Amino acid sequence: MRRLAALALAAAALHPALGAAPIRTLIFSGQNNHGWRTTTPYLENLLTASGRFEVRVEEEPAGVTAATLAHYDLIVVDYQGPRWGDATERAVADFVASGKGLVAVHGSSYAFSGLDILGPGHVRTGRTEPPWLAWAAMLGGTWAGDPPRSFHAPRHLFTVKFTDPSHPIAQGMGSGFQTLDELYHGMHFLPSAHPIATAYDDPSIGGTGADEPVLLTVNYGKGRVFYTALGHEVPAMQEAGFAITFVRGAEWAASGNVTLPPVVPASRAAHPLRVEVVTGGHPFDPEFYELFVGRPDLEVTVTGHPDAYTRDLRTETDVLVLYDLVSEIGDQKRDNLRAFLEAGRGLVVLHHAIADFGSWPWWSEQVVGGKYLLQPEGGRPASTYKHDEDILVRAVGTHAITRGLAPLHLRDETYHGMWISPRVNVILETSNPSSDGPVAWIGPYDKSRVVYIQLGHGRLAQQNPDYQELVHRAVLWAAGRLE
Repeated sequence: MRRLAALALAAAALHPALGAAPIRTLIFSGQNNHGWRTTTPYLENLLTASGRFEVRVEEEPAGVTAATLAHYDLIVVDYQGPRWGDATERAVADFVASGKGLVAVHGSSYAFSGLDILGPGHVRTGRTEPPWLAWAAMLGGTWAGDPPRSFHAPRHLFTVKFTDPSHPIAQGMGSGFQTLDELYHGMHFLPSAHPIATAYDDPSIGGTGADEPVLLTVNYGKGRVFYTALGHEVPAMQEAGFAITFVRGAEWAASGNVTLPPVVPASRAAHPLRVEVVTGGHPFDPEFYELFVGRPDLEVTVTGHPDAYTRDLRTETDVLVLYDLVSEIGDQKRDNLRAFLEAGRGLVVLHHAIADFGSWPWWSEQVVGGKYLLQPEGGRPASTYKHDEDILVRAVGTHAITRGLAPLHLRDETYHGMWISPRVNVILETSNPSSDGPVAWIGPYDKSRVVYIQLGHGRLAQQNPDYQELVHRAVLWAAGRLE
């Protein structure tokens, strides 16, 4: 699915609040059944890039006192974990009621609901704390614990419609926007909650068939609260609609006014690379997204199956990064991929994506130059893998991607028994006996730049700064920006 096209950058010279005191903001984080290690830094970046906020992060909210909060104007909650204790909870409620601001993001709405909540991968955590009733009062509602329970359909593209377009957060944004995200449904809201935007929850994919509130405001005492049900992981936060409403909602909660323009508040390179990351068909850790966070030279969109490869990719994508595992795609999707590569666009294939499109010889033999054999083929046995291997990786030759890169020492998954074309240009290798040896190469295709990197199974590799730099360089080289 396509992300809403990025809007014009905010210009500091046009900022109505230029010269105003920054909004002193404290983000509560540190636990979540979403990837807080990537979402919290991204939220921090959105706020600081707008030029309106001065931000700090608290990863241990329990123990925060009223004296601590006295220095701030706004609390942003990117937290879903145990309760904070009476003193901290009372301090937060008093903070808002006194006239300060609160913003809660996505799953933070059920942080203290008393539910047996769902953890990563929707595994029950067993937490059954009594609810913090003041939290529901501040947010104007909570998830429902009794059937029908609150939940969401799979991530999909939907339209957010402003039901109160005159609200300061919504002004200047037209009737709404499209976004690719989770759409919460069945939440219980109090009369104090004021929805400013809703989205239709399509029953054909497991929705309710109703217009579900997604952006809400609440007046709590003298203070203001903004709740956004959007923002499932970083790709959803990169949607323009989320970014704009989040920073404007934060300014409104802290001050009661909105001076920030309705434009994306992220610092970008003058001409960022348009990178589309394709996932699906194989589970992965949310830390995978850290490969693309904090890269102002990249404008990243994430697409999952079955929506991948469904359109003419040449019009809006410079580099495809594949982290999917789908054995077959239809003729139209094949045609779109072939046209993309014949136009000279870049391709980076990561880890298990080497097993994509097993019955398409053109792809494995001419483009990628390798194939993980999911079953015996042509007299060769099926390929094998081994988890949690200690791998020392060294550069081969002096390719631009690896030039000056120190040897990598990773705990990662290895592959063995793959078919590797003799036409590839190997740029990284390992001597680990559970591996074939080559772990990164340049594909043989001569009409575009193709890179395969076998490394990157889980968070231990994905959070390694050297691995992150390797992937970043591969993307730049595939686009012709690294020589």
